[in-house]
Amino acid sequence: MDAPGSLDTSGVAPDYRAAPVPDDLRPGRAEMIVEASDLPALRAALTSGADAVVIDFDDTFSPTRTNVAGVYAALPEWLAADVPLLARPRALYAPQPGLTFAGQPARGALCDLAALLTARPGRVPHLYLPKLESATQARAWATALRVSEAYLGLNPGTLRVCLQIETLPGLLHMDALLSELRQWAFGLNAGRWDYVFSLVKTTGATRRVPFPPRSQLGMDVDAMQAYAQTLVDVCQLRGAQAVGGTAAVSPDPLNPAPALDAVRADKAREAAQGFQGAWAGLPELLDAVREGLAAPAPTSPPTAPVTLERLLALPDPGSLPTAEVRDTLGLALDVFGAWFTGRGVITRNGRIEDTATAELARALLWQWVRVGAALDDGTVFDRAAYRSLRRALRPDDAPEATLLDHVVLADVAPAYVPLEAHRLNLTERIFHD
Repeated sequence: MDAPGSLDTSGVAPDYRAAPVPDDLRPGRAEMIVEASDLPALRAALTSGADAVVIDFDDTFSPTRTNVAGVYAALPEWLAADVPLLARPRALYAPQPGLTFAGQPARGALCDLAALLTARPGRVPHLYLPKLESATQARAWATALRVSEAYLGLNPGTLRVCLQIETLPGLLHMDALLSELRQWAFGLNAGRWDYVFSLVKTTGATRRVPFPPRSQLGMDVDAMQAYAQTLVDVCQLRGAQAVGGTAAVSPDPLNPAPALDAVRADKAREAAQGFQGAWAGLPELLDAVREGLAAPAPTSPPTAPVTLERLLALPDPGSLPTAEVRDTLGLALDVFGAWFTGRGVITRNGRIEDTATAELARALLWQWVRVGAALDDGTVFDRAAYRSLRRALRPDDAPEATLLDHVVLADVAPAYVPLEAHRLNLTERIFHD
């Protein structure tokens, strides 16, 4: 990794500009994200009044054979909707379980891309491209888009994509990523929990103190403000649109005001930073997202330059709350357990959780075990403490327990849980039973 200092701009075309923002994606919009396989929720989203709908094959999607076949079959219906449409295919790393090409596992991203672009002739959605980490990956997507346009008889540069900046390497090289895809890319999207997950797994091996728990990793932390600041700076430099994160709370039906007020405040902060759109995880959050984006919070202009040192400067939390460590472990088990049964997203303790937050949870557990984090009950969270706590929540033979043990007790943090599930043969045994 580069030494602390300016972010990397090598390989960037001089004075390039991003592609034009599509006419149907107006500033201030609230986009409704829906798990691709949840067809009732998708139909509801299409009539929810959302400014745009995002069908998600990535963090909220469990790629079982039934789910993949079902959503591919439903795409013509979805693409007929009279609402701006976007889609997020799986990341380039993700295999398609049960399918090979030239003797190698098929790429889920390319399967999704082909299905999305050919399901309804004459209608193609805009795309979010997830988990980008390098210019090489950006070039792979550029090739896929170029080939797709040629196959469909579209003029070069017809397709439109927004790049998700949700990894630390992707953040450090985002100007190069945008440059590589400038023919198609109109914006950058901030995926905060995926980004923090990447930060933990990328730098956790050299950090000597525990990372803070998720409750202490809000966007008010200076390192997170630097993340948002540098993303918006690149967008403003290149004429791209900055799209904010997901409102992922589940309001209490008896008292929704606190959750909705928190969403408004979060989106007002994003609007003040320069973000021009954001996601909502539930229809009841759409108005709060719009209202927050329309009323930027008073803020002081940033004064500190963004350096790698500042991006990595997450605070030392001291002793970790034992209850929060237990909840972190339970979150990972609950999401992974649901994922194995074909559900990629769950509602838990008033929040919408998916593989992004579960990936962060398992990375935090890995790093806490690695440093032997002190807990507020006077104990130490080491390998034995982890195993004891995990066994109190799941038996050893539960697939989610097998998977979580594998990634938490590894010497080096594995890249992505779906890839590890594939390598452990868990997806082949469970997804196709």
